[in-house]
Amino acid sequence: MKKKSSEKRRHVVAWANKAEWDQVLEYLYSKDSALQRFALKRISAWRGRYANSTPVAVDCTADLVRCQVLDRSGQLDGEDLVLLYGAGLVRFVNLITERQQGRTARPLRRLAGNLNIPEWVVDLRHDMTHRKLPTLKWCRKGCTVVLEWLQQEYWSRQLGGGPNEGWESESDGEDEEVDLKRQGDELIARQKEMEAYKNARELLISFEKEQYQAFDRLPEDKGKTLWPAPFADMSWLLGEIKQFALQSGHLLIDVLLEDGFLVPTAEQLETLGCSASDNASASQPRLAQAFLRFWLPLLKMLNSPPFIHLLLEKLFVELKLLAKEQNTHRAFYVSAWISEIIVCNSNKFEYHFETKGQKKARMKDRVFVNRIQLRWQQLLSACLDAPCVSTPHLLQLILDDMEHPLPLETRQRLLQLCSIYTQGVHSESDTAPRRKQQPIYTLESLHEKLQHSRHLSHPRHSAAEAERRESSQEYKWADVQAEKARLLRGSPWQLCHNKVLWKNYPLGKVPGQSDDPSRLMVENYSTMTIFDQPVELESNTAHKVPGVLAPVRTADGLLWNHSDVNMLKSGLQLF
Repeated sequence: MKKKSSEKRRHVVAWANKAEWDQVLEYLYSKDSALQRFALKRISAWRGRYANSTPVAVDCTADLVRCQVLDRSGQLDGEDLVLLYGAGLVRFVNLITERQQGRTARPLRRLAGNLNIPEWVVDLRHDMTHRKLPTLKWCRKGCTVVLEWLQQEYWSRQLGGGPNEGWESESDGEDEEVDLKRQGDELIARQKEMEAYKNARELLISFEKEQYQAFDRLPEDKGKTLWPAPFADMSWLLGEIKQFALQSGHLLIDVLLEDGFLVPTAEQLETLGCSASDNASASQPRLAQAFLRFWLPLLKMLNSPPFIHLLLEKLFVELKLLAKEQNTHRAFYVSAWISEIIVCNSNKFEYHFETKGQKKARMKDRVFVNRIQLRWQQLLSACLDAPCVSTPHLLQLILDDMEHPLPLETRQRLLQLCSIYTQGVHSESDTAPRRKQQPIYTLESLHEKLQHSRHLSHPRHSAAEAERRESSQEYKWADVQAEKARLLRGSPWQLCHNKVLWKNYPLGKVPGQSDDPSRLMVENYSTMTIFDQPVELESNTAHKVPGVLAPVRTADGLLWNHSDVNMLKSGLQLF
């Protein structure tokens, strides 16, 4: 049975890649008829590749979308459209429920109910087949509902991998019952997950509304200093969120990482009085104080070790995905939250000379009160696996706060390699003390070191001295150019005196060269037939017969004889 099930999971698909699949899916459910026609043409190509094994869901979707396109065109009257929609709906019900029948016939309503297809759609199919034709309004409504069902039950399920075997493979007996039960279980699980997702969004949106209302009640001149103000009516909401996190913490974090929550929109930042000037650079991201305090009540309530471990893990996964999308806004806030969590959990900022009031004010903006034992090796791997402009900063925080730190030389080399890979730019105060000892890995590093050494050796120059040095450099450059020209004398090569940015020209092309291929032809040339060239032919021992040989038919077709080859040679010329 295992071998049989593994063979079922092997599929040869008709689309070229996932991008083509995504494009067809998007165009099918577009409101633009031109895009829908394009998607239908692509599905026609898929049908040609699939032959007779096209997934029934793809066929049904194409049939119903074609009905909508023709309906919008205005070329058909009402009765024609009813017949057109009817054929598509009848095919859908028959094809979808056909493989559920098994060896004994069962009512279509029961089979459709097991697949979560509305019963009135089956009734619509029954009216089309046996009774009076329904109205065009019901046909259009049935088409819309069925397309939504296909999108949810088939198209959306394919985005994570290959096609669902339940749509194209045929089985009977016990296999059908098992597949049906599995599909029902998956449907129930998806419905529960969607319901939990909606609940998570509703809880977080309610939290945001409460916080905005509390922020609006604060005095304008002291809003940021008094924020967040304690309100008793938040306790019930925080309790519900905490209970939800205990049951579905991963889902809550997924919603938190969406735009509008831990990644704020421009309108949210404006409401809280935050601006770009409140944040640090992209290489060292830092959250605005008002935005951090906005989420502090929630994060302080959720600061259990399992939740924080999962949050950091998902933050680094999101940062890795953003490296391909080039979304600087999301990348900034994802990096800033990672930095904030690690810094808040660190003991580096505990000062023994501060007063109780100062310590209380400092602890007010911290997510953690007590230090959590983080999974440092896992964080280190995740950080190195998500390279971005802020990776050197995050890596420095992790290396400095590890329970069992790595050797100093290893940490320095890791930071240097990370800076080279991400092409990070450090501040002058940070790099100046270490520039002398830092090895040279790139051309930029060499230029920086040369400029630094020149600056140290010649800190100040007068205008006359600078002019004299510039003139001396010009003379040296002229001498170098003259020496190069002397060495190239008598050679087909010439020295280019123009300042040309060669990086803008591909190899083999020079400035001013035309793209016309005929420009590559030489002016003087002679021709000769290829028959005059001493070409050795591979002789076949089975054909060593004097005179002209007739073609011999083999399993690979007709073989050329020597006479045919000579005729081909005599007609070709070499330039």
